[in-house]
Amino acid sequence: MHKGLIVSLALIAQALLPLESDAKSTQTNVPLQIESQNKTTNTTHTKSTPPQLLNELRASLTEVGSARFSVLFWDVYDSSLLTPTGTFDNPSKYLLEITYLRNIKSADLIERTEEQWQHLGIEAIQYQNYLPQLKAFWPDIRKGDRLSLWVDSNNASFYFNNELSGSIDDGVFGNLFASIWLSPDTSEPKLRKKLIGQSNEK
Repeated sequence: MHKGLIVSLALIAQALLPLESDAKSTQTNVPLQIESQNKTTNTTHTKSTPPQLLNELRASLTEVGSARFSVLFWDVYDSSLLTPTGTFDNPSKYLLEITYLRNIKSADLIERTEEQWQHLGIEAIQYQNYLPQLKAFWPDIRKGDRLSLWVDSNNASFYFNNELSGSIDDGVFGNLFASIWLSPDTSEPKLRKKLIGQSNEK
């Protein structure tokens, strides 16, 4: 996710095992690279217009790393991280994608996201205003669906199965959400190492 980018996007999946039955239905521990970048961000943001579809954007990016998240014998999602350079050194632009291998309700995604922020020691006041927006962006997930987060400088956009589902343009949210996977304090450090290209383990 974790947990597990509109992914565990978000890791988001620690308590997802029972969900297969639904097939029918201001201190943050963000990655060190990202944290240093935010300190130099001006309060005046340049708002960019996100593409409506991801195909063209994805074609301009190079994968940094990928990883599968599993709980016991159950595969939950595949994740991948892409940047314009194929590296993750102080990126101002990156794409985090989660392809789900199980059915997951939107409410459960949001709950897992909140749990992961709490794991990182992020106070509720820093993320509680985002939760209603996530509820509007994220539909219920079916096996095979893909949730993507595109971070472009101060703007963050969610895509559901390639189509834009919503954006947050405050210069904070994108890295806050991605920290679930990319922070050194993530609950899934092995998955993080694979995503940022620091592990050859399959």
